[in-house]
Formats: sequence, C-alpha cells, structure tokens
Amino acid sequence: MIDFNTLREIAGAALISGALCAIFFVALSLRRWRTRCLALESSVAAMRREMETLASISLRTRRRVKRIEHEYSSVADRVDSLEQRGSAASFDQAIDSARRGTDPGSLTQQFGLSRVEADLVTRLHGSKRTA
Repeated sequence: MIDFNTLREIAGAALISGALCAIFFVALSLRRWRTRCLALESSVAAMRREMETLASISLRTRRRVKRIEHEYSSVADRVDSLEQRGSAASFDQAIDSARRGTDPGSLTQQFGLSRVEADLVTRLHGSKRTA
C-alpha cells in the first residue's frame, strides 16, 4: 500500500511538473509577443519615415503650385483684357487716336491695350513732334 507521504510526494511532483509546463508555455508566448511588438515598432517607424517624406513632398508641391499661381495670375487678367479688346478694329481705332495725338495712357484706358502696346502704337503712329 501507498502511504500518505508517498501520495503527497507524487502530488507535489505533479504540481511542480504542471507549474514548469505552465511557465514554459508562458515564456514561449511572451517571446512571441515580444517578437510581434518589435515587428510592429519597426513597421510604425517605417510608416513614420514615409509620412515625413510625404509631408515634405506635399510641402514642396504646395510651394510650387503657389509659385505657379503667382507667376501666371496675370494671365487671366490679360486674357480678360484681350477678350474685352475685341478684334483688330480696336488697334485701328487706337492708331487713329494716336495719329490725332492721344497719349499712351489714354490709349490703354480707351482700347484696353497694355502699356507696352500703347507706347508702341504711339511711337509708330503718333503725331510727329519736331524740335
């Protein structure tokens, strides 16, 4: 027959074996979680670098767009001016006015010519001044 001390020793050995198995599986699980956490941290760091790169590209693109908008903002005004000007008849009228002695500022206002165009019409067709 098995005495009480033997049963107690067997139960203790079984309990210790179970505890060691539990500790082994917990340690294994912990190692897997650490590996996964490291992989996620690495992934987050890579995503952060990509986001910084995208932010930099976005900033440069925004600056380029603003520069282009600034450089070509006068184009819409110029197109409006050309559309208001109408046909070549306004040039003919501006030439006639220049021949009658109208100054470039008035040609700009009356016929929608640019300052350079008004100066050119005045120089080419304006009344001849003698000194």
